[in-house]
Amino acid sequence: MLDTKIKFYKGRVALNVLAKDLANAKEIYEAAEGHVVVGLLSKNYEKIEEGVTEVKEYLKELGVVSVGLGGGDPSQFEKAALISCETDPGHVNQIFTGAGYAAGALRAKGNSRTYINVLMSPTGEPGRVKINTGELSEKEKPAIVDIDTAIAMLKDMKAHSVKFFPMGGLKSIEELKEVASASERGGLELIEPTGGIDLENFEEILKVCVDSKVPRIMPHIYGSIVDKETGLTRVEDVKKLYEIM
Repeated sequence: MLDTKIKFYKGRVALNVLAKDLANAKEIYEAAEGHVVVGLLSKNYEKIEEGVTEVKEYLKELGVVSVGLGGGDPSQFEKAALISCETDPGHVNQIFTGAGYAAGALRAKGNSRTYINVLMSPTGEPGRVKINTGELSEKEKPAIVDIDTAIAMLKDMKAHSVKFFPMGGLKSIEELKEVASASERGGLELIEPTGGIDLENFEEILKVCVDSKVPRIMPHIYGSIVDKETGLTRVEDVKKLYEIM
């Protein structure tokens, strides 16, 4: 398996959350005893250099960062890849069509400790996923394929994980079961359920992944634990999620 920078709880589970700033990120990290990855969104940086600087700052304090797009925005795929290849952050989010670009960029810089996920979306039909999640392709007729085929394509691109988004909380739970089973069959070492996850449904969603034989699981929990007034991720909610883990 990948020589990961991420500290998985009992080798299996880590949280992926946002933070308003580095101080908030440090509090989150402590609350989860290090079993968490804080996301920094490429959408927030006008220039790649700005992202590189901030990612390096967080890496110095936390040891690992998840370079995100920003709400799955496909226009940010290149920026996320280039920030990652300059920092080897530990984790980078990618659209389906951008994963190979990110893998090549990381490899060209000699970076080998960053997980690359691939955004696939629910279709309402278990066992089938939507893969036209790119900047241009998302505007075209849906490309819906068998999940096993999609995972084989993911591996062709040298990526590591399915980011199943947007789940809509429990709305796509039956589809997640198929994604987890296919990830197991395909030999993937990480799965990332994302979208609408909160304190109420976290345990049920996590259990689906834990019941599979996928070695590592990283649920993304975003808006539901962010204080709307301050923009801070609530440390007490991170503690509750960690307790559930």
